[in-house]
Amino acid sequence: MQPEKLIIFDTTLRDGEQCPGASLNIKEKLEIARKLALLNVDVIEAGFPVASPGDFESVKQIAEEIRGATIAGLSRALEKDIEATARALEKAESPRIHVFLSTSKVHRDHMVEKAKDEIIEMGVKAIQFARKYCDDVEFSPMDATRTEKDFLADVTREVISAGATTVNIPDTVGYAVPEEFAELIRYLKTTVPNIDQAIISVHCHNDLGLAVANSLAAVQAGARQVECTINGIGERAGNAAMEEIIMAVRTRKDFFKNVYTGIETRHIQPCSKLVSSLTGFFVQRNKAIVGKNAFAHESGIHQHGFLKRKDTFEIMDPADVGGEESELVMGKHSGRNALQNKVQELGYTLDKDELDRVFQEFKILADEKKEIFEDDFHTLIQKQKFSVEQQNTYKLGSLKCAFETGKIPEAQVVLISLDDKEHSASANGDGPVDAIYNAIDKITGLSCRLLDYQVMAKTKGHDAQGEVTVRVQHEKREVLGKGAGVNTLEASALAYVNAINKLLLKSKSGPVEGSELPGP
Repeated sequence: MQPEKLIIFDTTLRDGEQCPGASLNIKEKLEIARKLALLNVDVIEAGFPVASPGDFESVKQIAEEIRGATIAGLSRALEKDIEATARALEKAESPRIHVFLSTSKVHRDHMVEKAKDEIIEMGVKAIQFARKYCDDVEFSPMDATRTEKDFLADVTREVISAGATTVNIPDTVGYAVPEEFAELIRYLKTTVPNIDQAIISVHCHNDLGLAVANSLAAVQAGARQVECTINGIGERAGNAAMEEIIMAVRTRKDFFKNVYTGIETRHIQPCSKLVSSLTGFFVQRNKAIVGKNAFAHESGIHQHGFLKRKDTFEIMDPADVGGEESELVMGKHSGRNALQNKVQELGYTLDKDELDRVFQEFKILADEKKEIFEDDFHTLIQKQKFSVEQQNTYKLGSLKCAFETGKIPEAQVVLISLDDKEHSASANGDGPVDAIYNAIDKITGLSCRLLDYQVMAKTKGHDAQGEVTVRVQHEKREVLGKGAGVNTLEASALAYVNAINKLLLKSKSGPVEGSELPGP
């Protein structure tokens, strides 16, 4: 029996971005979409177009540029949602409209307030309406795992008859366990008479830590599309992690004999790093596949076996996921062409101005650091490509910070505004970072609350670049700021200024009325 292709549906840009604090701008979303295209992902769910003008525009731009993958947009079972998604996907090479509607009793009673027959009617009408715009239509009965099995079968049958080409069975609240979920898929396969006219998909959340296990159990039961995210990010505890599903299928071909994926796995690590950096959600060290310790061995017994033969304690080659040890191939004498080649090798697309900025920063960094690693290049590129907003209100001019044990820290900060004027202030604080942020607040006139502050060393050695991520709240707005550099205090200031600039930008988007439904 020939193995069937397992369709990898990535929803990092939709469900992944919905997790609190993970908001991405259009430029960042487009860069992640490019990385997903390099991964050879089958379907990229680019967003929820009706949710905001910003979401609409990001889906539109991704649909216009990305080729080789199906581009999907999410819609509630409402004509205005479907129309917005269809408009956003007009230029897509292969568009898909993804419609969702609650089906479980608790959702029927307390969210949509509809009876069973009304739910089926809404779903059928939504699919028929979507088919006017697009031949590829997916339907998700939200909270499927808590929906009565016979009713779920009825909904599935009717939406397929109406023209749904994929029916996704979401474990929306992460309630299922593997054998139970597999049995549900088998039940639908044997009960729904027209089930073979559509692809069965699954979308699992990780509330009980079972999202990947549930997804793989469903695959064994006959599902042929898995919806997942890079690093497993998403609502609440997250989604099924794409990298874990892909490498499980690849590594255990003896078990998953009936399926294969077309994923270019060597791009997994770079994609993971990009998503981590842009969302500000650092990957835990012991995270499977992409964590720093995923291929590390410290136990003496493990090291002894590994040195004799790798597969004694390592079931995957780190090179297969793009995680081989980087070599030092660039230095302060390297030229612009060498940098351009390195940028392309890492999978980024830079215009001339972006390349110029990265080159200038690279030369400065090369003077500061003895060794430049691949992660340094990722940090440099992301710093210049994504941290520099159009029309920044302020940029960091200079910083002076005094710290002495037993004395109150003091900072002097100079910010440069759009008109090239210098604005300076001094302030005290509980610590040097607090003093810096108090001084910046004096200049900007904003009183911000620091919700989260994280520092991560991006490379090895005492001269490693530090990446600082801050989450800042002003009134009811919450934004993410990022900064990087060898000097952690300077990186902290850059991150805070980055956040301030986002707060000062006029908000271009906001959720539409009634868009509180999170999606499958």
